[in-house]
Amino acid sequence: MANNQSVRRHLDAFTRGRIIGKLQEGRSVNSVAAEFGIAHSIVSRLWRQFQTTGTAMRGFSSDRVRGTTPADDRHIVLQPRRNRRQTAGEIARHTTQATGRPISRFTVARRLHGGGLFARRPVRCVPLTPAHRRRRSLWCREHRTWTDNEWGRVLFTDESRFSFA
Repeated sequence: MANNQSVRRHLDAFTRGRIIGKLQEGRSVNSVAAEFGIAHSIVSRLWRQFQTTGTAMRGFSSDRVRGTTPADDRHIVLQPRRNRRQTAGEIARHTTQATGRPISRFTVARRLHGGGLFARRPVRCVPLTPAHRRRRSLWCREHRTWTDNEWGRVLFTDESRFSFA
Protein backbone atom coordinates (compact mmCIF):
# COMPACT_ATOMS: atom_id res chain seq x y z
CA MET A 1 0.00 0.00 0.00
CA ALA A 2 1.36 3.43 -0.89
CA ASN A 3 2.38 5.88 1.84
CA ASN A 4 -0.26 8.44 0.94
CA GLN A 5 -3.12 5.95 1.29
CA SER A 6 -4.52 5.02 4.67
CA VAL A 7 -6.47 2.00 5.78
CA ARG A 8 -9.92 3.06 6.90
CA ARG A 9 -10.89 1.34 10.12
CA HIS A 10 -14.08 2.09 11.99
CA LEU A 11 -13.96 2.33 15.72
CA ASP A 12 -15.88 -0.38 17.51
CA ALA A 13 -18.61 0.57 19.99
CA PHE A 14 -16.44 -0.18 23.02
CA THR A 15 -13.62 2.11 21.84
CA ARG A 16 -16.10 4.85 21.04
CA GLY A 17 -17.47 4.57 24.56
CA ARG A 18 -13.98 4.78 26.08
CA ILE A 19 -13.21 7.89 24.02
CA ILE A 20 -16.46 9.57 25.10
CA GLY A 21 -15.75 8.63 28.72
CA LYS A 22 -12.30 10.24 28.65
CA LEU A 23 -13.70 13.39 27.06
CA GLN A 24 -16.43 13.54 29.73
CA GLU A 25 -13.68 13.38 32.38
CA GLY A 26 -12.43 16.68 30.98
CA ARG A 27 -9.48 15.47 28.92
CA SER A 28 -8.62 17.38 25.75
CA VAL A 29 -9.44 16.10 22.27
CA ASN A 30 -5.74 16.09 21.30
CA SER A 31 -4.65 14.04 24.35
CA VAL A 32 -7.41 11.45 23.77
CA ALA A 33 -6.51 11.25 20.08
CA ALA A 34 -2.84 10.72 20.94
CA GLU A 35 -3.71 8.00 23.48
CA PHE A 36 -5.76 6.03 20.98
CA GLY A 37 -3.45 6.76 18.04
CA ILE A 38 -6.11 8.35 15.86
CA ALA A 39 -6.52 11.74 14.25
CA HIS A 40 -7.92 14.50 16.46
CA SER A 41 -10.59 15.19 13.81
CA ILE A 42 -12.06 11.74 14.42
CA VAL A 43 -12.25 12.33 18.16
CA SER A 44 -13.63 15.81 17.62
CA ARG A 45 -16.34 14.56 15.25
CA LEU A 46 -17.24 11.75 17.65
CA TRP A 47 -17.49 14.24 20.57
CA ARG A 48 -19.63 16.63 18.52
CA GLN A 49 -21.95 13.80 17.51
CA PHE A 50 -22.29 12.70 21.13
CA GLN A 51 -23.08 16.23 22.30
CA THR A 52 -25.76 16.82 19.63
CA THR A 53 -27.45 13.40 19.47
CA GLY A 54 -26.62 11.89 22.85
CA THR A 55 -25.16 8.80 21.24
CA ALA A 56 -21.92 7.83 19.59
CA MET A 57 -23.28 4.95 17.52
CA ARG A 58 -22.43 4.68 13.86
CA GLY A 59 -25.33 5.19 11.51
CA PHE A 60 -25.92 2.47 8.95
CA SER A 61 -27.59 4.22 6.07
CA SER A 62 -27.13 3.85 2.36
CA ASP A 63 -28.30 7.45 1.92
CA ARG A 64 -31.35 6.14 0.11
CA VAL A 65 -34.77 6.65 1.65
CA ARG A 66 -37.05 3.63 1.45
CA GLY A 67 -40.00 4.11 -0.87
CA THR A 68 -42.35 2.24 1.43
CA THR A 69 -43.03 2.20 5.14
CA PRO A 70 -43.42 -1.03 7.13
CA ALA A 71 -47.20 -0.49 6.98
CA ASP A 72 -46.99 -0.17 3.18
CA ASP A 73 -44.96 -3.39 3.06
CA ARG A 74 -47.64 -5.25 5.04
CA HIS A 75 -50.32 -3.85 2.73
CA ILE A 76 -48.37 -4.91 -0.38
CA VAL A 77 -47.93 -8.46 0.92
CA LEU A 78 -51.63 -8.63 1.83
CA GLN A 79 -52.87 -7.64 -1.66
CA PRO A 80 -52.02 -10.88 -3.53
CA ARG A 81 -53.53 -12.91 -0.70
CA ARG A 82 -56.83 -11.13 -1.38
CA ASN A 83 -56.57 -11.34 -5.17
CA ARG A 84 -54.11 -13.88 -6.54
CA ARG A 85 -54.42 -12.63 -10.11
CA GLN A 86 -53.19 -9.12 -9.28
CA THR A 87 -49.89 -8.18 -10.94
CA ALA A 88 -47.03 -6.27 -9.32
CA GLY A 89 -47.85 -3.29 -11.56
CA GLU A 90 -51.46 -3.25 -10.40
CA ILE A 91 -50.39 -3.48 -6.76
CA ALA A 92 -47.91 -0.63 -7.35
CA ARG A 93 -50.64 1.57 -8.87
CA HIS A 94 -53.04 0.75 -6.04
CA THR A 95 -50.42 1.49 -3.37
CA THR A 96 -49.37 4.72 -5.11
CA GLN A 97 -52.99 5.88 -5.15
CA ALA A 98 -53.48 4.93 -1.50
CA THR A 99 -50.28 6.53 -0.17
CA GLY A 100 -49.69 9.35 -2.65
CA ARG A 101 -46.05 8.28 -3.08
CA PRO A 102 -44.90 6.74 -6.37
CA ILE A 103 -43.86 3.09 -5.97
CA SER A 104 -42.50 1.01 -8.84
CA ARG A 105 -43.52 -2.52 -9.70
CA PHE A 106 -39.93 -3.58 -8.97
CA THR A 107 -40.26 -2.27 -5.41
CA VAL A 108 -43.50 -4.22 -5.08
CA ALA A 109 -41.78 -7.37 -6.37
CA ARG A 110 -38.97 -6.94 -3.81
CA ARG A 111 -41.47 -6.48 -0.98
CA LEU A 112 -43.42 -9.56 -2.12
CA HIS A 113 -40.21 -11.60 -2.24
CA GLY A 114 -39.39 -10.34 1.25
CA GLY A 115 -42.83 -11.56 2.34
CA GLY A 116 -42.19 -15.01 0.86
CA LEU A 117 -44.40 -14.53 -2.21
CA PHE A 118 -43.02 -15.34 -5.64
CA ALA A 119 -44.57 -15.18 -9.11
CA ARG A 120 -45.42 -18.50 -10.67
CA ARG A 121 -46.82 -18.97 -14.13
CA PRO A 122 -49.40 -21.73 -14.09
CA VAL A 123 -48.48 -24.68 -16.25
CA ARG A 124 -51.08 -25.05 -18.96
CA CYS A 125 -50.46 -28.75 -19.38
CA VAL A 126 -48.16 -31.49 -18.16
CA PRO A 127 -45.30 -32.11 -20.62
CA LEU A 128 -44.98 -35.75 -21.62
CA THR A 129 -41.72 -37.54 -22.23
CA PRO A 130 -41.37 -39.91 -25.20
CA ALA A 131 -41.63 -42.87 -22.79
CA HIS A 132 -44.93 -41.50 -21.42
CA ARG A 133 -46.24 -41.10 -24.96
CA ARG A 134 -45.35 -44.67 -25.89
CA ARG A 135 -47.01 -46.12 -22.78
CA ARG A 136 -50.16 -44.02 -23.26
CA SER A 137 -50.37 -44.99 -26.91
CA LEU A 138 -49.95 -48.66 -26.02
CA TRP A 139 -52.65 -48.40 -23.35
CA CYS A 140 -55.03 -46.75 -25.84
CA ARG A 141 -54.43 -49.47 -28.45
CA GLU A 142 -55.09 -52.18 -25.84
CA HIS A 143 -58.39 -50.59 -24.79
CA ARG A 144 -59.68 -49.35 -28.14
CA THR A 145 -62.05 -52.32 -28.48
CA TRP A 146 -63.75 -51.79 -25.12
CA THR A 147 -67.50 -51.36 -25.14
CA ASP A 148 -69.47 -48.61 -23.42
CA ASN A 149 -70.37 -51.04 -20.65
CA GLU A 150 -66.69 -51.75 -19.91
CA TRP A 151 -65.84 -48.04 -19.98
CA GLY A 152 -68.77 -47.40 -17.62
CA ARG A 153 -66.95 -49.30 -14.85
CA VAL A 154 -63.85 -47.08 -15.10
CA LEU A 155 -63.41 -44.11 -12.82
CA PHE A 156 -61.10 -41.39 -14.20
CA THR A 157 -59.81 -39.22 -11.39
CA ASP A 158 -57.18 -37.29 -13.32
CA GLU A 159 -58.60 -34.71 -15.68
CA SER A 160 -55.32 -33.01 -16.58
CA ARG A 161 -54.74 -31.58 -20.04
CA PHE A 162 -51.70 -32.83 -21.92
CA SER A 163 -49.81 -31.43 -24.88
CA PHE A 164 -48.15 -33.78 -27.36
CA ALA A 165 -46.43 -30.90 -29.12
